Amino acid sequence: MTETNLVKTRIHAGIWEGVLTSGLGTGEAPEIIVTHLEQPVVSVAVTADGDRPGTWNVKIAIPPDLLSDGVQTFVIWDAETEEKLTSFTIVTGAPLEDDIRGELDLLRAELDMLKKAFRRHCVETS
Repeated sequence: MTETNLVKTRIHAGIWEGVLTSGLGTGEAPEIIVTHLEQPVVSVAVTADGDRPGTWNVKIAIPPDLLSDGVQTFVIWDAETEEKLTSFTIVTGAPLEDDIRGELDLLRAELDMLKKAFRRHCVETS
C-alpha cells in the first residue's frame, strides 16, 4: 500500500489549493474525489509538479451554489482506495460560537465511508 498525503496550501479566490504526494512512482496522478453532502464536486484539477516527482498540485473550485448560511464541509478522497485524504469546512453567515456542526458533518461523511467499506467486505467474504 502506498502512502498518499494531501496538504492544504491556501484558499484563494474561491479555489482550495493543496499539494498531493504519493509513493506510487508511476508518474500518474492519483485520482481524487471531492464530495459535499455526499454529492461529487466536479471542479477538481490535479497537475504534476515538474520540480518534484511524485508530487501534484490540486485545485478545487468551490462552487458558489454550494455556499449558504451555516457550515459546509467538503471531503477529499482517494478514488482508488476510498481513503479520506483531508477535508475543509467553510462557515458562512453569522459567526456561531462553539459550533460543532462542521465536526458532525465530517463524522457523518466518515461513517458513510465506513458503512460502504463494511458492506463491500460483507459481499466479498460471503
